[in-house]
Amino acid sequence: MPELPEVETMVRGIRPYMQGRQLLAFRACPCACRPMTIEPSLGMIAQRVAGLTVTQVRRRAKRVILELSSGEAFVIEPRMTGLMLVDDPPDPDHLRVEWEFADKRDPRSVFFWDRRGLGTIRLMSSTDLARLLSCEYLGRDALDMTLADWTEFCVGTSSPIKVALLNQQRVAGIGNLYASEILHLSGISPLQVARTLKPQQIERLATQTRAVLEDAIKHEGSTLSDGTYRNALNKAGGYQNAHRVYDREGERCPSCQRTDIVRIVQAQRSTFYCPTCQGLTRSRTIRTAK
Repeated sequence: MPELPEVETMVRGIRPYMQGRQLLAFRACPCACRPMTIEPSLGMIAQRVAGLTVTQVRRRAKRVILELSSGEAFVIEPRMTGLMLVDDPPDPDHLRVEWEFADKRDPRSVFFWDRRGLGTIRLMSSTDLARLLSCEYLGRDALDMTLADWTEFCVGTSSPIKVALLNQQRVAGIGNLYASEILHLSGISPLQVARTLKPQQIERLATQTRAVLEDAIKHEGSTLSDGTYRNALNKAGGYQNAHRVYDREGERCPSCQRTDIVRIVQAQRSTFYCPTCQGLTRSRTIRTAK
């Protein structure tokens, strides 16, 4: 967390308050917690961006990108607990940096908040940005993948499909939470090797990936029990109420109503699934609960 839907929600939340505005200052907030990664140094960035205009606010996979009138861009990775905020933070102690604008319009500033300090902020040249975001480093965005892309992805992958979905160099933006949800709605076992998926399974995977991610964006992401994820206005997301398997170990599957959701560990990450609906010998579409 955050994953593609949460980062897309951040971008949509901050875009009206950042895009087209001139920066007055970029500065650190008073924070006694572990320092986060800022490259180059905060002082150097502050000198380079003062007076520049934010020309575009967009997303690539799990990164927020703030393009500037100089051709450079901020690349922000929220990682586990980072948030872009235009309103009051969950608490003031974990505010990390501030973008202050030159005009008098509210809000005067946008902030980055990070409880764990694992997020990163980098100022990059257009050349370095293009290299970082190229397919050499990041796969195609999950929302841009066509059926042909999904077929190529699966055929060329010898890992279990759940593990493969988390490989950001193959497909970008899907994290642990949404991978479990996508596979459940696709009726595919997380243990099935990707290259053994049949054409109808790949088609369901492509369809349900788009459906799950777009629905999660519509509901502004998932705020889990720790309450960490918030949107740009410090409001909780709503998609957690639609979770069917994630973090529901021991609960009855909402589809078959016969089997409890189980949790296993794959690539050091928790996977949640229904052994009945997603058995290795199964090949069917899950009907969503009304």
